[in-house]
Amino acid sequence: MTRGKRTQAAELEVRLLREGIIESKHYVQATVSDNRGRVLSVAGNAETATFVRSALKPFQALAVTTTGTLERFGLNDRDLAVICSSHHASIEQVRQVFNILWRCDVDPSALQCPIPEGKSSPLQYNCSGKHAGMLAVCQQRNFPLNSYLQRNHPVQKLILSKVADLLKMPAEEFICAHDDCGAPTYFMQLGQMATLYAQLASGDNLDMERIVRAMTHHPSMVAGNGEFDTELMRLTEGELVSKSGAEGVQCVARVGEGLGLAIKVTDGAKRAKHAVAIHLLKQMGWITPAIAETLAETYMTLGKFKRLDVVGELSLL
Repeated sequence: MTRGKRTQAAELEVRLLREGIIESKHYVQATVSDNRGRVLSVAGNAETATFVRSALKPFQALAVTTTGTLERFGLNDRDLAVICSSHHASIEQVRQVFNILWRCDVDPSALQCPIPEGKSSPLQYNCSGKHAGMLAVCQQRNFPLNSYLQRNHPVQKLILSKVADLLKMPAEEFICAHDDCGAPTYFMQLGQMATLYAQLASGDNLDMERIVRAMTHHPSMVAGNGEFDTELMRLTEGELVSKSGAEGVQCVARVGEGLGLAIKVTDGAKRAKHAVAIHLLKQMGWITPAIAETLAETYMTLGKFKRLDVVGELSLL
């Protein structure tokens, strides 16, 4: 990642207002990068680093799109969308994950993600699609199934090599830890996350273009009705691709323009990242005022007496 002159732009502040009086505050950093790795605008510090968490899923899906796995097992765009998902465990979503495993002749017991509390199967875990995709690649490449979450497993090495190539970094320089689902995740600067999303949506790579098409054409598979990623992609009708990550991570890219936005809430609050995303997407002209108002009604109005307000802007470098 490269960047221009340093900026002193303040981080964004999200205020919870109760009948107009400030009750709580969240602090948020945000960065816009292009597909060449240049940081174009920032609030806070583009070099702030955090775990990318589930925002990595579209890039973990590259292991599926680049190995012939889709073609080998007859998987479609709905399958690919749920591979990128953090889903609700709706019947439709769980069936889609099962379809991947069935077509690959892998028993659901091979899934090593947890069984959610109160549920009966790892198929219902929100990362099960990602895990099914990894197992599909293992079947395609004759990799071991029982160790697919280990950092040195061939499927994890393949995923890391894809991310390393995109960021033009040696794979051994990445800091790795295990996500809650057991799969490896990586510690990245916000500018790097924004660059990944800029590349994802640039239209310069057929494998990533297919991932974007799957996510934007089947947004209900990516999260679920009422969830931010699904509603943003549904309202923008393919113009934006969006993927959340835990602990206040949110990434969005403008399709066909090679621009990506990465957001990190310092205290990890989910509500704050949604408020900032709406605020910045409207500021940048990525969504219309009407779409911003529709999203704000759901994600910034928290009840009869409470709402969120965002203070600050992105500064150009």
